[in-house]
This record gives sequence, C-alpha cells and structure tokens, in this order.
Amino acid sequence: MTESQVLVSYRVENGIATFTLNNAPVNALSLAVRTQLQENLEQAVNDASVTAIVITSALPMFSAGADISEFSDAPQSPMLPDVLNAIEQAPKPVVAVLPGPAFGGGLELALACHYRISVADNKVGLPEVNLGILPGAGGTQRLPRLASAVTALEMIVTGKPRPVLELKGVFDKLADNQQHLADIVSDYIGTLSASDVRPTCENSLSMDQQTQAVFEQYQTGVEKKMKGFFAPAQCIEAVKAAFTLPFAQGLKREQELFMACMDTPQARAQQHFFFAERAASHVSDFDKTTETRAIKSVAVIGAGTMGGGIAMNFANAGIPVTLVEREQSALDKGLSVIRKNYESSMRKGRISEGDVEQRMAMLSPATDMSAINDADLVIEAVFEKLEVKQAVFEQMDAVCKRGAILATNTSTLDINQIAAVTSRPSDVIGLHFFSPANVMKLLEVVKTSDTSADVIKSCMQMAKRIKKVPVLVGVCFGFVGNRMLEPYAREANRLLLEGATPERIDRVITDFGMPMGPFTMGDMAGLDIGYFVRQSRQQAIAHDPSYAVVSDRLVEQGRVGLKAGKGVYLYEEGSRVPIPDPAVLDIAREEAQRLGIAQREDISDEEILVRCLYTLINEGAQILEEGIADKPSDIDVIYVYGYGFPVYRGGPMHYADEIGPATLLERLEHYQKACGEYGSMWLTASDLVKKLAAENKTFGAYQKEQSHA
Repeated sequence: MTESQVLVSYRVENGIATFTLNNAPVNALSLAVRTQLQENLEQAVNDASVTAIVITSALPMFSAGADISEFSDAPQSPMLPDVLNAIEQAPKPVVAVLPGPAFGGGLELALACHYRISVADNKVGLPEVNLGILPGAGGTQRLPRLASAVTALEMIVTGKPRPVLELKGVFDKLADNQQHLADIVSDYIGTLSASDVRPTCENSLSMDQQTQAVFEQYQTGVEKKMKGFFAPAQCIEAVKAAFTLPFAQGLKREQELFMACMDTPQARAQQHFFFAERAASHVSDFDKTTETRAIKSVAVIGAGTMGGGIAMNFANAGIPVTLVEREQSALDKGLSVIRKNYESSMRKGRISEGDVEQRMAMLSPATDMSAINDADLVIEAVFEKLEVKQAVFEQMDAVCKRGAILATNTSTLDINQIAAVTSRPSDVIGLHFFSPANVMKLLEVVKTSDTSADVIKSCMQMAKRIKKVPVLVGVCFGFVGNRMLEPYAREANRLLLEGATPERIDRVITDFGMPMGPFTMGDMAGLDIGYFVRQSRQQAIAHDPSYAVVSDRLVEQGRVGLKAGKGVYLYEEGSRVPIPDPAVLDIAREEAQRLGIAQREDISDEEILVRCLYTLINEGAQILEEGIADKPSDIDVIYVYGYGFPVYRGGPMHYADEIGPATLLERLEHYQKACGEYGSMWLTASDLVKKLAAENKTFGAYQKEQSHA
C-alpha cells in the first residue's frame, strides 16, 4: 500500500495501537477507510504486544460519517455496521479519542468503542434524519444504552448536534483543551488493563412506564411538527427497538427501518438537496486563480426593514457597518428596531447582553453619503423603484472609493440599467436578501452583463462569511425566485376569479407542504408590493385584463394585508390568523361577470395544484433555457431556502423529476386546452419541458449533461 493510499495509519507505542483517520477533508467513512479500519483491528488484536487500541483523527474533525457519494452505489464489504460490530467485540479495550466533531457514522464509530475521550468544547451528532434516513450502523441501539431515551430521541429525531459536556454517560473523560488531550488520553489508558473491555451492547435496557410516556410524547410531537417527513417516525421506532428487543434483533430492526427510509421520495429529495446546496457554490464565472476583494467594512443605504436586517448580518459577523438614512428620525427608528431585534434574541437565550452591545457597536449611523467613502462594499436598500435606485447609485459612484463593490438589494428591477448610471458597471452586482434579512438563509447573487469575476467571487465568499447560502443568477424580471413566483400568484388570482375560494387555494398549497398559501403570503408581505410591481410591468401584462384584478381592487380599497388588518382575509387586532371574508368573493364575482369569465364549481384540488405549482416549475424550465439559472439544483436551493418549499420534496425541479416531465407536460397541456384563450396565453409548456418529456429524461439528467458540455 502506498503512502498516499493510507487513510487510517497504524502505529504501536508502549503497547498502545493507534489508528489515525486521515481521509481529508472530513474523514468520510468510505470503503477504503472501512477496509483499513478492519485490517488494522485484525492486526492489533493478533499482536500480543498490544494491550489497548486508540482510534483518533489527524484532522480537526474526528469523522463526518458515511461517504454519502456511495449511497447510489451497490453496497460493498466491509459495511460500516460489520466493522463497528467487530470493534465492539474486540478482546482488547478500544478507546475513541475525538479531537473534534463526530457526526453520523463518525459518532456511531465512537459509540462502538469501549471508551470515549474528547475535549470539553466539542460537539457530536447524528444528523441522518436531515438526509431522510436514520443512523444505520447501530447508533439507534448504542446511544440510548449510554445516554437515555430522551437524549437519544432528541439527537436522532431532530438531527441537531449536542455539546459533549451534555453527554456524560457517553463520554468517559473530557480534556479542558486540545493541548491537554494527549495527556488525558495517556493517563486514562494507563488505568486500563487488557481485560477492561466494555461493549456498549451489553448495557441492558427495558421499557418502563416512564420511558413509554417519553416515546408517546415524541410520537405526538413528530406528527405535529414534522408532517410530510418520513424518517422521524422511523427514528422513533428504531430507538424504541433498543428498549424492546435484544441488541442483535435491535440492529436488525434498525437496518429494516433504514432501508425503508432509503426507498422513499423524501430520502431522495433530502439527499438531492444536500448535494444541491453544495453545488450552488460551484460556478463557472470564476476559478481558484481569481483574486478576491477584501471586504473589511460595509455600508448599507436605507435603514428600513430590509436595510436594518442586512446591516445586522454584517454586525453579527463582526464586520463594521455604516448605516445611512436621509433623515435622522428614520435612522433613529432603524437603529431602534435593530436593538429590539437583538434584545428579543437575548431574551430567548440566543445571545448574551454583551453580544447585543458588541453588535450594536459595529453600527455607525450617518445621514451624509460621504460617510460611505471608504467602505469596501456598499449595499443599496431603498424604495423599489428604478429611478430612485439609479439616483442613489449615481451618488454612490461619486462618493465610493475605487475598487468598492456597489450592490443593490432590488428584488425585481433590471440591474443592468442600475449599473449603467455608474462609471464602473463591472463593480456593480445584485445582492438580493430575503425578508427578514437577518433570518433568511438565502442570498441571490445577481450578476449583470458587466459584473467582473472578482466581484462575483468576493460576494459569493462574503455570503458564507455572514452565514448565507449564496446562489448565483442572472438578470431578468424577478431574477429566479420572484420570477417563478409570478405565475404561481397569477394562477391563484385567476382561480379566485373562476370560483375557487382563497382559503381553499391556500389549503391545497399548504397540504402540499408550503408554509403558507399564496393569499396568506400576499397578505403577510403586503398586497401593495405586488400592486406596485404590476404597475411597473403594465406592458408585459396589459394583454390580460383579468391579471390579479381582485388584488388590485383590494389595494385600491386600502386592503393591503395584515398591516392594515384586512387584505384578502380579515385580521383581528394583534392576530395573524386569517379570517375568510365573503366580501372578497363578491368582488371576484363582480369582476368575473365584468370580464365575461364563467365561475364554476368543478375546480378540483388537482387543478389548483397544477395551475399554481406546475406553472412555477415550467417558469423554472424557461429560466434554465435562458441561462438565468445555471442548473436546476440552484433553483431548488432558492425555493427551499427563500420560499419555504418543503425540503422533503427537494425543491420544485426535483419534485418535477419525481412526478416525471412527461406528467408535467401532459397536465400543463390539459389545462392549457381546458382554459381556452387564457390557457393559450399563459399555460404553454416550455421547450425544455417538451424536450425532456420527449426524451424521457429528468432535470437531474439535464444538469449532468450540461455540466459535461
């Protein structure tokens, strides 16, 4: 075996055999790693001079677990459960030494050892549920034997990591820091004899009344909070098996449940999304040789809801922010809202009082544009009107230093036209934060026709620094997310005209898994926002006199949504619960009669879903044709993180693959014909959907073909 092939090194010193994982970057437990672990174990067991075994890591992370890229391959021996069973049955004490985090199979490896040592500030977890599966190498059977039913359920059902300090039944010794770890390990192993073997599997469990109540509580919680997901309920069943079955049978039950999870659309969707999020960072607009611009200070122009939220992201990351407003009163209000947001987080225990003051200290208020003259990145977050933004960019161009990145937070406008008013269009880019900007993870990074590669790369890296998920897109109306939302909202409004009620349309969409339906979402955002966008797009929609006509009527009556106490729905003071209003149906009937649209009672749930959701997917296909989005998986990331598309469906383009492009095409064509002139106007399938259906291919296959083109 060559040096480069050694992923688990083997060393014996003073009777201690040390296996050191070194499979960069995260010690994935690939076939080669599993094989070398097994070979090393056999060697150590057969070496009479070895009295104890240590399994540790040369990398900062102990192990991130299974190599997920192997999931699509046929299983190859040795399988991880078999390797871990062999470790547990070793006749010599085996000590797992975790210098850093252990997740999934990495933690299962540690659980199979007889003893566990780590550092006090470490975290470990079993996040498999986030991939639509459950721990499949004994984690559901060993963790409850070391911790408790509550701890095991919390870790396995939620997938959230836990500090090792909270897992005293799991870890036998904790070093104060990395420097003391080696001494702690040496001292602890010195207390062990060759016969101090302590297999986790020998810890007995039983199902008493108290434990039974814990399982019932978790089952109820899963049904309420994790509707649509398949794996959480299976996780509960697997942990329950540790209390009701002998260990060997519990492992068998775990494997049965693991395989049941693997063969589900939810697992396919969640694993697709895992890769999609990582693929979003891989773009062709720059490479490793592209230099980046240092972003050490930021300015945000506009201290309203968006501007304040954007500023918080940078303050949270320790980046100084100059916050600019024209009027002192608006500036004071914006800073007050930011402070209230931080203090709310403090009351919830998420940050300390010191954190509040430290982050507020990162903000420098100003009413003079000259205050931004030394900022590395300037983000405009003013009123969503082209002329207003162009005027601000002219000022930015005059004041900002050369080399500064000039960004706009517009959600719909043509950034090429904004960049055109500057003397440096290559420095201009779109940074479309989603509201609330300090909470939402998505950041659409919008390149113009002139944006330079170093600006794109700098912004993509900056996004990760402020804990956002960046997706690079091109310029068009609404970019990717809002452009796809347009047909979704349009069809919901048209269905209202045709006779469906807002609450029924919303119910169909939430039953599908969206966090709220189109009418509730419109009320929450403010119906006036869509109204102003439509006013600016009259040329594109004037050919359809029915276009969102009921929403227009509501706005003109002052019914702009939750903030007014009435929109499509009514709201009691202080409540966000929508109350259906028959007056809205009266408006819909009046407008339908005026426009000659027949209202009908035969609108099915399927029609609502197809016309709202399938048209959204179809728009995504057109966006791909135009090159606005680089790949289908990028659209999925945008929709899961920006619009709450259920991750257990993988995003709209992955969902289209699950139903099949042929079905997507057939349903679109069916309603195109059924809707007559209106259908011809709006429901025509894109060329890409037609192509994939004809060739019996998926968007996933299309993405692979494009990546190799």
